[in-house]
Amino acid sequence: MDAAFTAEQDEMRRTLREILAKRSGPDEVKAAVRTAEGHDPELWQQLSRRLGLPGLAVAEEYGGVGCGPGDLALACEETGRVLLPSPLLATAALSAPLVAALGTPGQRSALLPPLAAGELTAALAVPGTALATALALTGDNTPGDWAGGGRAGGVQAHPAGDGWRLYGEVPQVLDGHSAGLLVVAAHTGGFARSRTLLFLVREDAPGLVRARQTTLDETRPQGRLQLRDVPAELLGPDGGATPGATLTALAATGRAAAAVLAAEAVGAADRALARTVEYVRQREQFGRAIGSFQAVKHRLADLYVQVQAARSAAYYAAWDPAQAGLALAQALEALRTTAGEAIQLHGGIGFTWEHDAHLYFKRAAADELLFGPVHRLRAHAAHHAGLFGPSATPERAAV
Repeated sequence: MDAAFTAEQDEMRRTLREILAKRSGPDEVKAAVRTAEGHDPELWQQLSRRLGLPGLAVAEEYGGVGCGPGDLALACEETGRVLLPSPLLATAALSAPLVAALGTPGQRSALLPPLAAGELTAALAVPGTALATALALTGDNTPGDWAGGGRAGGVQAHPAGDGWRLYGEVPQVLDGHSAGLLVVAAHTGGFARSRTLLFLVREDAPGLVRARQTTLDETRPQGRLQLRDVPAELLGPDGGATPGATLTALAATGRAAAAVLAAEAVGAADRALARTVEYVRQREQFGRAIGSFQAVKHRLADLYVQVQAARSAAYYAAWDPAQAGLALAQALEALRTTAGEAIQLHGGIGFTWEHDAHLYFKRAAADELLFGPVHRLRAHAAHHAGLFGPSATPERAAV
């Protein structure tokens, strides 16, 4: 394993950091999340055209850069530093890989080029609050009952003529209120032949009702979807995906997305720590900077070690996504601890709701709600490794 970054990767990070430093300060981020889209469309197009961020992990034959999840993770470390609100995670890390893995040649040719160019955004809609389970981050997704159990709740799919119709509701979908394409997980086949499949729904589909939700973390905008006899296109062959192919693709996407999320959380934790260090150097008490007190130094040193350990884990996961679940747990814990300490060490001003330190704390809490919590990420990894029971099967041992 060569852990050194290439010249191209260093240049991408440098350029991205320069752009975000100019366009994504705390005030710009707060203004962007209050727009109808929940992000800055002009900045999104700049990042798409100049750096090709949405297409980093898309094959060149479909207009992408043809790199891989590792390069996307490095880019997301920089976007995480500024808590950039953008469709990057929902489009490039969650939706595009599913289209590439399951789509027919016609679907890939029609959808991947605009997704890679940033002209089309996408969102993965998983019923209920089961996103982490669907991606096999906190539990096995193989039963598929997280999509509604084939009876009631969730989203149900029924054949209708030469297409499909979807019924149901999805309460929280990342960028679901603004995405041009929805990848919806739904149950079909009734109780006897129940199975989970993915369907494509366009933003202008009749019967689709969308509304933006109020969220703890405004930089992760979410939408509520109501599907009322909505026409949909099956993602994959007309006869349906090979049994288990959908769940396998979701699990693979989950591993790659976890590596991206871990890098993003490390970037956020690193920036929260840097801002705290800068503050304690300037804030004076008893005639000296509070950063000179030994107790403060010890707390900051502990945070530094935790962030660097999380960075090492995130980089390793970018090289080997099979370890992404543990890396994500490490990174989310580092972000939560660092953000909490940032509020404490900022003193009275840090406890005001409007202070920028709360943006990082909200991101930490919201990411655990969406993709964790940390103890379940670790428990699932331990289960697959067979640490607390019979030895894992060869397939699970390889995960």
